[in-house]
Amino acid sequence: MKIGMIGSGEVAQSLSVGLLAAGHSVMVGTREPKKKALLDWNKNQKKKAKIGSTTEAAGFGEIAILAIAWHATEDVLSTIRPELAGKVVIDLTNPIIFNDDEAPSLAIGHTMSGGEIVQQCLPDSHIVKTLNYISHANMVNPKYKQGSPIMFVCGNNKSAKCQVRDLLQDLGWEDMLNIGTLEKSRLLESLSLLWIEYGVSRDTWNHAFAVLEE
Repeated sequence: MKIGMIGSGEVAQSLSVGLLAAGHSVMVGTREPKKKALLDWNKNQKKKAKIGSTTEAAGFGEIAILAIAWHATEDVLSTIRPELAGKVVIDLTNPIIFNDDEAPSLAIGHTMSGGEIVQQCLPDSHIVKTLNYISHANMVNPKYKQGSPIMFVCGNNKSAKCQVRDLLQDLGWEDMLNIGTLEKSRLLESLSLLWIEYGVSRDTWNHAFAVLEE
């Protein structure tokens, strides 16, 4: 399957490596396609990924993955909306505010979520929220001695969520749960904040959440 990666940072790079290893084709979309660090990364991957603009990546992908900083989301989506019409878009963003003197916080939360705003920006696309509360280093083939981590998925379109579930399986996820409509992004984005707080408290960024049943 062709995957359009919207973003070129650590998250986008880690997912691209995993998707390429699973047999998918990937185009990484960025505002700086000729950026040396990105070209060096792709060279280390034997140039398996295609590099292009965000618009080119959005057009390339049968499915798109939104892996950019929250503050840039609405601006980026306004330019690539036509290319994403009718497509599944996996939203990894979190509307988190980082302040130097205060703990991180959600910019929105109780009555709206980042996932819902992404859907408003892309009314002709099928938005699915997932993979937003784990380190990029553990998004592919997550392995933990204490058990299997769980990845929650939410979205308004059943078929879109099924496609995303298949993609998560390709990335090595074994325990996944559909928790309902895109409104549940409010829970998953709050979960990302809890993930950060745990990381700060325990000085670790390799943790994940699991559900234990008796």
